[in-house]
Amino acid sequence: MASIFSKIVAGDIPCYKIAENERYLAFLDISPLKKGHTLVIPKKEVDYLFDLDKDTYAGLMDFAREVAEGIKKAIPCKRIGLCVIGLEVPHAHIHLIPINSENDMNFRNEKLTLSREEFETLAATIRTALS
Repeated sequence: MASIFSKIVAGDIPCYKIAENERYLAFLDISPLKKGHTLVIPKKEVDYLFDLDKDTYAGLMDFAREVAEGIKKAIPCKRIGLCVIGLEVPHAHIHLIPINSENDMNFRNEKLTLSREEFETLAATIRTALS
């Protein structure tokens, strides 16, 4: 069965897209820890990050770096934290989270609730910063 991320790639489920190329996709997390919390995925569905072939893995990291640079320009923060947990969705993915302290990466923290308009504005701001 296709993961929710594969359904997003296929266009069956909408997302707040940040960046995309033929192999990778970045979109806002709909249950973010911080504004700008972004998920970066390979379009090819592979459950576990370290099961990706070396080329796809390296490409995913390069794509994530580019996206992180855009997030950093768009969202005031000290750094962009990178986290891989891999248990939530059976599709390899990276969390990019604007952070000012280590606690900002704590997944036990309360998630933000944003309106559709806030997500759309945030996505547009990050996309512009990537340009």
